[in-house]
Amino acid sequence: MYIISACLAGVNCRYDGGNNFEPHIVKLLNEGKAILVCPEQLGGMTTPRLPCEIVGDNYGSKKVVNIEGKDFTKEFLKGAEETLKIAKLIGAKGAILKARSPSCGKGQVYDGTFKKRLVKGNGITADLLEKNCIKVYTEEDNIDDIK
Repeated sequence: MYIISACLAGVNCRYDGGNNFEPHIVKLLNEGKAILVCPEQLGGMTTPRLPCEIVGDNYGSKKVVNIEGKDFTKEFLKGAEETLKIAKLIGAKGAILKARSPSCGKGQVYDGTFKKRLVKGNGITADLLEKNCIKVYTEEDNIDDIK
């Protein structure tokens, strides 16, 4: 069983009210092998919402702010924790999450300047899942290799 970012299945939960539909990802859902999650909604955020990005501080901590500078770290952490609870509840062996998202990104996220610059790192949820031994993939990985 897997957890999948709901936006990848066509759920309109992206920050802008849209989705990132990926037909090859939906196949797992249709086969009964996946559960949908949206960490940002699980954290109490509304849709639509202003875009958020991760910014680091001088101490190595991550903070999530929107384009106006408002801190949403608490909501992102709550969403990550709720996603982890769901993953553990269903015995998820992996997660397929939205690439580059401040919640779900794996390997690269935007740098916090809102200028579409990428830096190495994971989103808040991807980090928490990996720290709890749940393998994280993105829609850009070869899904056939995941099964």
